[in-house]
Amino acid sequence: MTVIHLPGSKSVTARALFLAAAADGTSTLVRPLRSDDTEGFAEGLTRLGYRITQEADRWHIEGRPTGPAVTDADVHCRDGATTARFLPTLAAAATRGTYRFDASAQMRRRPLAPLTGALRALGVDLRHGGAEGHHPLRIEAHGIEGGGITLDAGESSQYLTALLMLGPLTGNGLRITVTDLVSAPYVEITLAMMRDFGVEVVRDGDVFTVPPGGYRATAYTVEPDASTAGYFFAAAALTGREVTVPGLGTDALQGDLRFVDVLRRMGADVRVTKESTTVRSDGRLSGITVNMRDISDTMPTLAALAPFASGPVRIEDVGNTRVKECDRLEACAQNLRRMDITAETGPDWIEIRPGTPRPTEIATHGDHRIVMSFAVAGLRVPGITFDDPGCVRKTFPGFHEAFAEFVGLMNHQIV
Repeated sequence: MTVIHLPGSKSVTARALFLAAAADGTSTLVRPLRSDDTEGFAEGLTRLGYRITQEADRWHIEGRPTGPAVTDADVHCRDGATTARFLPTLAAAATRGTYRFDASAQMRRRPLAPLTGALRALGVDLRHGGAEGHHPLRIEAHGIEGGGITLDAGESSQYLTALLMLGPLTGNGLRITVTDLVSAPYVEITLAMMRDFGVEVVRDGDVFTVPPGGYRATAYTVEPDASTAGYFFAAAALTGREVTVPGLGTDALQGDLRFVDVLRRMGADVRVTKESTTVRSDGRLSGITVNMRDISDTMPTLAALAPFASGPVRIEDVGNTRVKECDRLEACAQNLRRMDITAETGPDWIEIRPGTPRPTEIATHGDHRIVMSFAVAGLRVPGITFDDPGCVRKTFPGFHEAFAEFVGLMNHQIV
């Protein structure tokens, strides 16, 4: 058995940074993820005047319930979707200030309209500097009274998360009616973490009621990234080995841990305890039809595994992956075809037939998940390369070294 210790969750780290910044007092984040996305989020908070002290395995954030310490700031959100969606929402709650936000060319293409529309409905003075519903944008903050809004979160659950976390910073709280929601487990992460920072959201079906009153500072330990763990679980399933990831067990917040249920349906043996998750396989994988709406970040991982299954793999209800760092459905299909694998796509699905992949250079489209997913396929297809292997810096700068070490350890397992 190979045991691997993985870096912290990007999703949890980003939420913890927002909540700590909004809390009354100094919070400590233990084992936060250090990557381009999270460093960019911390840099953005610093530009807004929040004080952050970084140590090797913990960050200390001095919260400001009244909002940013500066009344004028320019923030560059890099490639980070959580940074680009959460920080403008945080700044909008300030009692006074002018805040300008921009992002990379990649992030400029990604949508914001449902979130910025909701902020405008709450009275926020928000203007786009280019295409409507995209970065760059400018906010003239004067506080938010709160009230009721309707939100379509069918494109990204991050819109709902941003507004939920905003709620306690408004004068009267928020009542959010959601008409559509994708990646629902990420909202459960948000609700659980808000609870840890002292705020209880009441949910009644599609209606979320967030009370006013603010957050309290706390010490918060960031669990390992479940999406990242998926590449290592998939590698074990593909090669007939066994891997255990500590820190992701029955109490894990992240819905992407459910990817192991997909592997179980394909024939892997999965054990989840309170402390860890283990995947073991004999290397034989069955075809599958699976709805991955709630765990869509793991879709590319399954797509990369699919050629090695005994039957077709069909992944459904993942239309939202077309508006991620790239159009992930087409990126996966394109690369599979370059490997001589038959792959068909529709508006929200991809179907992949088994075959004998040939080595090729993977077109990454600057997307970290394309690289890490097809690195798994490379375990059975020597010679796979990447046109931009370094884009993994977004969430896991040390991925290639960690994956190579992991493969070496697996190769020493007794089969």
